[in-house]
Amino acid sequence: MARRARATNDLGDKNRMSNIIDCDYTVEGSGAPLFLIHGIGAARDTWRFLMPELSRHFTVVSYDLRGHGTSPLPDAEIVLDDLVNDLERVRERTGIEQAHFAGHSLGGMIGPAYALKHPDRVLSLGLLSTAAGRTEEDSAKVWAVVHAMEEKGVAQVLDLLIDRWYTDGFIAARPDVVDRRLKQITGMDSDVFMNVFRIYAGTEMMTWLHEVSAPSLVLTGECDGGCNPRLNKLIADALLNSELVILPGYKHSILLEAGEEVAAHMIRFIERVNAERSETGVA
Repeated sequence: MARRARATNDLGDKNRMSNIIDCDYTVEGSGAPLFLIHGIGAARDTWRFLMPELSRHFTVVSYDLRGHGTSPLPDAEIVLDDLVNDLERVRERTGIEQAHFAGHSLGGMIGPAYALKHPDRVLSLGLLSTAAGRTEEDSAKVWAVVHAMEEKGVAQVLDLLIDRWYTDGFIAARPDVVDRRLKQITGMDSDVFMNVFRIYAGTEMMTWLHEVSAPSLVLTGECDGGCNPRLNKLIADALLNSELVILPGYKHSILLEAGEEVAAHMIRFIERVNAERSETGVA
């Protein structure tokens, strides 16, 4: 059982380099390299509805965060910088020098933090359904979910998460997908789940997003309560080079509910970035 962790955002502790975990990863497709970073309590299979299209255009590297999927459990607390260092280890193991990176939810925080630490490795970023610039009220709401899970247990709060993640129509039409996602959460180490949820709740990117120079696609659902268009506009405005896309009608779980639409926007954006680099003679 992993130890329960405090929510910490450590973007510069060199001592943590010894805490890197070799996460399990998969490489699919051909073309420009693209790394995919999933969110809280998920695994690399959360990209499965995007993969048919993404793998036709890119060499896609998807991996399981530490303590998720088939990756090893951590033996100590996790901080954001651990997740960034794990991603760099995955990149090293693939031998890919530069790539596009896209992350969902917590993954949308790991990607920009990685770009801040390793700017020469990043060709572009996708920040999907993530949050920054939270008000005190916004922060209080997300921490209320954390505290409810601490007091009642993760399983007792899943109904609230389902309502925040999926539209009513999708819940009715695809109960199999929703059930698989819930089993994924209840089947993982609860301390790890709570640890990464605290990282998501406690991370504030607005203090450093302006230092991220990679072209960035900022994308969220119109009805995502925690990662709403208001916060995503702040993210897009803070980044030096960004495009904001709001998907009408969707909530948080856009990878599972709107996978083809998300993939289409990612492909369009990355191909535009690649074309611009080619036109300017950038390798």
